[in-house]
Amino acid sequence: MIFNEIYGVYYSVIASMLNLAIDGNLNEKTMKEVIDKKAFLESYTEISSAIKKGKFKLISPNFETPIKHSPSIPLSTLQLRWLKAISLDKRMKLFDVKFDFLKDVEPLFLPDDYIVFDKYNDGDCFEDEKYISIFRIILSAIKENKIINTEYVSMKGNRKIFIGTPIDFEYSEKDDRFRVNIIDGREMNTLNLSRIEKCDIIGDSRLDKTILSDYCERYFIVELFDERNSLERFLLHFAHFKKEAERISDNKYKVTIYYDVNDETELVIRILSFGPFVKVQRPQRFVNLIKERLILQKSCELK
Repeated sequence: MIFNEIYGVYYSVIASMLNLAIDGNLNEKTMKEVIDKKAFLESYTEISSAIKKGKFKLISPNFETPIKHSPSIPLSTLQLRWLKAISLDKRMKLFDVKFDFLKDVEPLFLPDDYIVFDKYNDGDCFEDEKYISIFRIILSAIKENKIINTEYVSMKGNRKIFIGTPIDFEYSEKDDRFRVNIIDGREMNTLNLSRIEKCDIIGDSRLDKTILSDYCERYFIVELFDERNSLERFLLHFAHFKKEAERISDNKYKVTIYYDVNDETELVIRILSFGPFVKVQRPQRFVNLIKERLILQKSCELK
């Protein structure tokens, strides 16, 4: 793996402890604070015991170190090439991340080296300066818990003002679009970022985070028949959703998909695209949505 929390966390912890030791600030208390913040639950016992037994050559049992300069962990050539490849993604411009140090690095792969199937071609224009500006304003509001005033244009061309606290972004790989969830009072609206004409931060938010429980995660359970590679296609189709899969028999699986209520209509359409290979079992409310959609499609065909 190029970057991995499990294999890299201890290097980060020891580097932080060495920095404290160089400044003479490493002790039992500060060591525990660093480990609790950056490592795992059992790490304190292991690291503390190793230091007290003198197993760490760079940190003595009395928390001193012979190191004079702050330690650094340089990136490998493979890591640099991977970062260079990621920096070429058009969506990276949204986050104002500087990659100047990768100027002479050859990318590990190029955007043209991979193809995403079943994806719309009319996604957001991530390189548009206005789009980037609005994205960064909303991102700042999310981080700092601010209220924003947005001017939104619907698909029918109607203009509407939304004033509220942005909670998070959603990205649809199928649509290639970003959406933002905004809470105004006890109502949550999901807006396509590309349809926001104007956005400003107008003040601090007093949003009580406990009300987010009102927008609880929903789920549905399907029975899937693995024919014509339907299992692989199904899992790829719902790759960005939290899910659980259980094998029932040789070619039959039970899959549970967890989703946000705002994605419900799109999910109904996706489920129907699998035809007879997928059967929705529960909850009944989602089964009814499938039935209503089928009735609607049938009525349109008759017309």
